[in-house]
Amino acid sequence: MPTLYVENVPQDSYDSLRERARKNHRSIAAEILAILEENIPSGKELKRRRDIYRRLQRLRSEASPAPGPFPSTEQMIREDRER
Repeated sequence: MPTLYVENVPQDSYDSLRERARKNHRSIAAEILAILEENIPSGKELKRRRDIYRRLQRLRSEASPAPGPFPSTEQMIREDRER
């Protein structure tokens, strides 16, 4: 497993990181790994997101299976109030 060293971390950032690690009952190193995993997607995650995006584009381009036209939101609210 690769090792990463970071130098010249601003004191405010370090203090915030130390506090966050303490709250999560982790070491600073474990907290940094958790932050990286949460915020930097892997190649597998990026592929999954692209696949989802393509499926959404396909769904948006397809015609609606239900017959139209549908009443507007305002019309539906008015009808509901009149009941």
